[in-house]
Formats: sequence, structure tokens, C-alpha cells
Amino acid sequence: MTIAELFSSLGDNPYFGAGFGLAGLGAGAAVLRKGLVVATILFRRHCMISMEVPSKDVSYQWILKWISVRGTKTHHLSVDTSITQNDVGKLTTKYNFIPSPGDHFFRYKKNWIKVERVREQQMTGAHRENPWETVTFIALGNNRSIFFDILEEARMLALDSIEGKLITYVAKGAEWRQFGFPRTPRPLSSVVLEEGVKESIVSDVKEFISNQPWYSARGIPYRRGYLLYGPPGCGKTSFITALAGELQFSICILSLSEIGMTDDRLNYLLSIAPQDSIILLEDVDVAVAGRDMSREDPDRFAGMGSLTFSGLLNALDGVASTEGRIVFMTTNHLERLPPALIRPGRVDMKEKIDFCTKYQLEQMFLRFFPDQNQEEATVFADCVMSHGQDVSAAQIQGYFMFHKNDPKNSN
Repeated sequence: MTIAELFSSLGDNPYFGAGFGLAGLGAGAAVLRKGLVVATILFRRHCMISMEVPSKDVSYQWILKWISVRGTKTHHLSVDTSITQNDVGKLTTKYNFIPSPGDHFFRYKKNWIKVERVREQQMTGAHRENPWETVTFIALGNNRSIFFDILEEARMLALDSIEGKLITYVAKGAEWRQFGFPRTPRPLSSVVLEEGVKESIVSDVKEFISNQPWYSARGIPYRRGYLLYGPPGCGKTSFITALAGELQFSICILSLSEIGMTDDRLNYLLSIAPQDSIILLEDVDVAVAGRDMSREDPDRFAGMGSLTFSGLLNALDGVASTEGRIVFMTTNHLERLPPALIRPGRVDMKEKIDFCTKYQLEQMFLRFFPDQNQEEATVFADCVMSHGQDVSAAQIQGYFMFHKNDPKNSN
């Protein structure tokens, strides 16, 4: 019987004409469709491997940069603008094209890989300014190493772009975000402190970094706290910045008086600080004083957040505090800090960064004017000291900048 005769007989069949036949065909089509769906799911489960990278993951930006460098073939693009800063501060802008949201394909190590970039409607971030995105890689087979290789290449590409640069992070919501552009580290020799002070701190930090087993063997918490105090403009922050460059560390700047800073948020931020970083708490006396005033006048200081003094102490050395952490605190008024904050265990080393001494004046003179001799430096230092007024390193540097082309008149 031919197909035409079959359909003709079905048309003459009263049961088929009454709808039973059409229902059967519909049921058969539904079963076939369900079978195709199940077969697709089983194929993807057993014959394909996938990796999802959400936008909140630190490797997300690495992956986007890696995709832009590889130049994935697609006609639907998004722009990724990168800005770099050279040694003299000049900015250079570069435009990279990356696949826009949607499906894209590229070949990697003889494997075809599908890239699905999805952008959701919901927003993320501290101020809900960024859309939630995911990038999913799908490949045939079950070899996970291909995704590991992609992540490693993306990581190395990201590290190459910032190698030898100083990165600064600031706290935004419940995460650390890069602030500004990676910049050339300041030489440690460019910061002139009183004789022996700089060397003492650097030696202590390096000894701490290289002696983790010593701390573990003795059951001592592996963390270190430093307090630099003294008048403003004397080089506290400059020294910490230069120290980070010397150690090839990044800097995480944390404001304790920030609106919305709570005990839990402070603990969490300290626990997720980037590896190989120095956490900088500037002007801690202002934050502590602000918290005290907010308790005295809650209405006036209603926006100060809910960080408590006990929460700060617990974050520095409590049960939940993290290991392997280096914290630098600065203050212009040591006398305003409660003894509990600067006791040993929370602050292991205190150094005063004071107004310029004769030694500092001489060393700064020779650094700004390397063609001058020690005698000229001594004359300059004696001249400054004879006025009987305290001067900061920032004031001396500004004075040298004004006379940078005429060192004789700087005396």
C-alpha cells in the first residue's frame, strides 16, 4: 500500500475522521518532541562540558579581556575601553571589542567552543549600577583541563598588564574595587624619614612575610599591625605607598567613618582583602572620635553607620579576624586613640613620623639636587633649622619644587 493510499484509507476511516486519529498524531508528535528534549539533555550531560563565570567572580574581567585579545569571530560586538597611565602620568586609551550578549563560537586548541554571554535585568553592586552577567563556555567532551587552561591564560594576561604596577583598592559595598589606574610604584628611597626609622619598619615587615611557619609552630596569630603617628604632611602615607611598591603589594584603603560601615561589613572586607596587600586605615582618630560623638548625639550623627568600637577591636584581632594580614593605621593625634586600640596584638609596632630633622633636610636636598655636595646640603639644613620653626617634608618638597632650577637660591 502506498503512502497516498494509506492517507486515503485513514480519511475514509470514521474513527480517524472523528478526531481520534488526529489526537494520536498529536500525541506521537509530543512524544517525539519530548524524546528530542531528553536526548538533548542527555547529550549535553554526558557528551559536553560547560563552565559558567558570573560577573561577581574576580576572573570575569580576566575572561572578557582574554576574549577580546583572542579576537573571537562575531559580528555582534561590545566595546571594552581600557586606560593605561605611563610613568609621567599620561593616559592612553585603547578600545577592545568583545562579543556582545548572545551566542558566539570560536576554536581553541582544536576544539570548537560556544560562548554564551547573558545579561540579566537585575542589577548588582553596592549602588546597583551594574547588570548581572554570566559568560558560559560549552565544549564537546569531558576534559576539564581546557577550561583550566583558558582561566590560566586569562589570569596571566591580566597579570602581565599590571606587572610591576601598584594597584589601589577601595571598599565599595561588600567588595574591593580597583581605584584609579595601576601606576608605577614610588621608590622607597624617595621617602626620607629620620635615620633608622624606615629601615626598621621595612625589616620588620619583610621578616613577618617570610616567617609564617614560625608563627604557626608557636600558635601565634599570623597578622601584623603598625601605627604611624605624627603631624600631617610628614610622609606617613607616602612611606606606606612606597613600602607597598617595594614589597610588590597592593594597597587597600578602608575608611572606618564611611556611611554604612558596620561590624559585619568590616569583618567581611578584611577577610576578602586581595592577597599580597596592605590594608590602610587612615586617620583612625577621626573615625574613633566620630563614633564617640555619634553616641552622644545620635540625631546629629545619624548617618555615621553602626560600626562599634568593640566591632573594630574584634575585626583587628578577634576570633573571626583573618590570618596573614598586614594593617597600617595612621593618625595625627596619638593621644586621642584609646589604649585598647593600640595595645600589643593589635598594634605590634609604633613609629613617630615627625617634622624634618637636620638629617632629613640634608638627605632631601641631596636627592632633589644630586649635583650638589654634602657641604651645600649642610648649609641648607642649618639655614632651615636656624629659623626655629618646625617644617614638614611636604613643605620642604614644595619649596624645592619652586627652586628646582636654582638650588643656590634655595638656601
